[in-house]
Amino acid sequence: MILVNVYLSEPIFVIPQTIDLFRSMSMKNENQNPWQTKSSEIRYDNPWIQIQHNEVINPAGNPGIYGVVHFKNLAIGIIPLDKNNNTWIVGQYRYATNSYSWEIPEGGGKLDTDPIVSAQRELLEECGIIAKQWEKILEMDLSNSATNEHAILYVARDLQFTNTEPEETEDLQLKKVPFETLYQMVLNGEVQDAMSVAAVLKLKLMLGN
Repeated sequence: MILVNVYLSEPIFVIPQTIDLFRSMSMKNENQNPWQTKSSEIRYDNPWIQIQHNEVINPAGNPGIYGVVHFKNLAIGIIPLDKNNNTWIVGQYRYATNSYSWEIPEGGGKLDTDPIVSAQRELLEECGIIAKQWEKILEMDLSNSATNEHAILYVARDLQFTNTEPEETEDLQLKKVPFETLYQMVLNGEVQDAMSVAAVLKLKLMLGN
């Protein structure tokens, strides 16, 4: 018999067989979708996103609704890193948040295109950088309560430089900073973009300094 601390006023005792049962129930629940979709309707559609209105049965067995934003592209982010651990960040005004944002180079990649090809294109367009060495460092679901947008993040090394090729919707600033400066910008809240924050923290752990 095993003593289990569950922050109760009195300890409780659980036999090993019960613990095994809890474990098996947990594993089973991870593979079961407790939501049922009764009907689905597209309410909005453009080349980048699609908004679905779903009539559902929720996990409690009650009828409800669930809106989902379907993204038609992968989200791609890149940290270019030179031999001295300098990097390049992009500044732009973000329409959705009505605010200016400093970020790692980012963009969208078609779902049927190799993500590394999309990353190479974005780094060239926004920074005028061609990298010979690429490493995937992270994958993320960006806001999984309401969207299915998936992100893939890379670090790019062994850099060569040419002209930028921004899209017509992009009015960008480009800034070269030490990676440690970018890391401090994340810690200080100067960088709030989710992919940038996650990529910088992951790379900081990988660099180990």
